[in-house]
Amino acid sequence: MKYIRQILFALLILIPALPAAAHEEGEKEGVDLQEVLWGHIKDSYHWHITDIGGKPIIIHLPVIVKSSTGWHVFSSSKFAEEADANGNKPGPYGLYISGSESHANKICEMVDGQEVRPIDISITKTVAVLFIDAIILLICVLIPARWCRKHKVDDPEPKGFTGFMNMFIMYIYDDVVKSSLGKEADKYAPYLLTCFFFIFIANILGVVPFPPGGGNLTGNIACTCFLAVCTFLVTNFTGTKEYWKEVFWPPVPTWLKVPVPLMPVIEIFSIFTKPLALMIRLFANMMAGHAIAISLSCIIFIMFALNFFAGVGMTVVSVLMSVFMMLLEVLVCFIQAMVFTMLSAVFISLAHVHEHEPSKD
Repeated sequence: MKYIRQILFALLILIPALPAAAHEEGEKEGVDLQEVLWGHIKDSYHWHITDIGGKPIIIHLPVIVKSSTGWHVFSSSKFAEEADANGNKPGPYGLYISGSESHANKICEMVDGQEVRPIDISITKTVAVLFIDAIILLICVLIPARWCRKHKVDDPEPKGFTGFMNMFIMYIYDDVVKSSLGKEADKYAPYLLTCFFFIFIANILGVVPFPPGGGNLTGNIACTCFLAVCTFLVTNFTGTKEYWKEVFWPPVPTWLKVPVPLMPVIEIFSIFTKPLALMIRLFANMMAGHAIAISLSCIIFIMFALNFFAGVGMTVVSVLMSVFMMLLEVLVCFIQAMVFTMLSAVFISLAHVHEHEPSKD
């Protein structure tokens, strides 16, 4: 009850302040919902935190590129804040952030009158969040591991953070990994547990609206694609002979295999649809959650642009709905991490088919 009262008190302070701020913003200019939404989801060379007094608070990230003139390392603050007549943001060494459709928001340069992309290994917002996620993951794993090295199995259970992580890890291991893989659970537990906690931490950081959070890592399809490819490689490179036999010569009537290899084609196709489902499921769910949360906040400014009283009423509704969505998003963060881990464990277990024993009847 203490925390509920604190939340309600904060809302009572926040709600009266939002109409005035939103009305002032609406008077200045309309809100481009699409720009706000994609600005959060897309990657960038800087980390925009908020605006204070009309001035943006930005963390500039390092730019590392190899252009036609060689390697260059500099801060993203070197690029102009405003676009020029061509829609580009010029920077040093003949580089600029392109405003074209083909290379939107990417560093480019002009070579022989053509816009080309240099070799770009810059620390973008997504990469920065990835590093932060990895550091937090290592902390969450190494602290319990250090306790385990210093204690025996029959020692009392740890307390505090170590005890919480021990309970969390054993829950995922027993209910997800071991229930799917059985005796082979220990072999694949390191990979599957890493997948779960990496995705879960990345999802939680995406919900936190300020650094080190605020990055939409699992809402970036490149990240979910990499995770899905890892599961694809583990599944197929560790598959048994019986698994590959059932792919190329499944136990179905012969006329379904020759002369037209109908079932083998379907089985081969299913090998690639499984990681594709993992990639799309995680990406779509996390991106949709961020889109809904941002849209609920932008409704305030949109309604104030139409009518002041409608904006005041929608402020209350939007704040309450945003709080509800944030709480729901935390649950979704856990569910999506568990679903990815569970499906990966199921796919791996399906690839470990052993030769069927002949019936004794």
